[in-house]
Amino acid sequence: MVEQQMENLSVNDDDDVVDPWNVTGKSETGIDYDKLIKRFGSQKIDESLIQRFETVTGKRAHHFLRRGIFFSHRDFHNILSLYEKGEKFYLYTGRGPSSESMHIGHMIPFVFTKWLQDVFNVPLVIQLTDDEKVLWRDIKVEDARQMAFNNAKDIIAVGFDPKNTFIFNDLDFIGKCPEFYQNMIRIQKCVTFNQAKGIFGFGDSDVIGKVSFPAVEAAPSFSTSFPFIFGKKAVPCLVPCAIDQDPYFRMSRDVAARLKFPKPSLLHSTFLPALQGAQHKMSASDPNASIFLNDTVKQIKNKINKYAFSGGQATVEEHREKGGNTSVDISYKYLTFFLEDDDRLNEIKKQYESGELLTGELKKIAIETITPFVQAYQARRAAVTDDVLKQFFEIRPIEF
Repeated sequence: MVEQQMENLSVNDDDDVVDPWNVTGKSETGIDYDKLIKRFGSQKIDESLIQRFETVTGKRAHHFLRRGIFFSHRDFHNILSLYEKGEKFYLYTGRGPSSESMHIGHMIPFVFTKWLQDVFNVPLVIQLTDDEKVLWRDIKVEDARQMAFNNAKDIIAVGFDPKNTFIFNDLDFIGKCPEFYQNMIRIQKCVTFNQAKGIFGFGDSDVIGKVSFPAVEAAPSFSTSFPFIFGKKAVPCLVPCAIDQDPYFRMSRDVAARLKFPKPSLLHSTFLPALQGAQHKMSASDPNASIFLNDTVKQIKNKINKYAFSGGQATVEEHREKGGNTSVDISYKYLTFFLEDDDRLNEIKKQYESGELLTGELKKIAIETITPFVQAYQARRAAVTDDVLKQFFEIRPIEF
């Protein structure tokens, strides 16, 4: 039951704060993800699971897996077993549009999801929760819809194929698909108000739309919400997402058994930290804490040089003697996400920690790594026209 699962979520004063709307670490090194696994009741992605993935798929694990950027899971073994047997599943992930342009932290789940789709060759549905942003922020419905369409173009530029990817925004799609709404109602009927408060922390002064919203994010994890893709088949679902979205799917997994649907499986990612330090994730609300996908080369350079928290020492002499601290240095943390060469990353780590590499030099490496990533992305984004957008939003069958 939900109440039993929520016993794992009790938060002490010294715990990190991680929920769908707030992420704050207590330590300068950032979130304690091992502690979060225990609190949420998920499973650590260990070396044996990575090896099984490589054996089953014949593919080398993505560096996000090898480096623990995707660090936790729920029932990923089940997905690998389905793949071994030649049985189908689908992917589901999403985005809550809250800015005209996404930042590089938003790219982490989408880059990984595209890789998963390429490896497994399965359908993908992407939900844009523009309704959520209207309920939680001072945003008009019309503005939320426009941000959803802009962010959809950002997501498409990751490189998704329209033939097996369906993107929808809640404010438009739910009225067109009765089966989606019907599943929302089924989910809502399974969760009491007290349970919703326990899971999501709703208060008595919250608008009623917030209380009903979790069913909207849960519904895409059940295949019958998309009859034009899956018909009436109960197809299992894999959800790659940041760990702060897990409460929605703990709820989904609980109601799945009662509705006789397969429980969604999950892969959880860590957060790309803000420029100012690892206690907070990168946020679209603070332009100086984030590197946006539409930032210029100059802006990227200036932001990293000016704002990226350093693990270096106070003076060059002291740094040469004591070395830098990669566990708090933001430039190094960004390299763990965006520098794919394992040997080069290990070399940088040793050089910085030994004092051979100075903070300014490390920031230069981060700039030289992130800037081409953003530039290549911007070139793809420029090619995403309104006609391309329409292909992804078209309600249509997907072969699988």
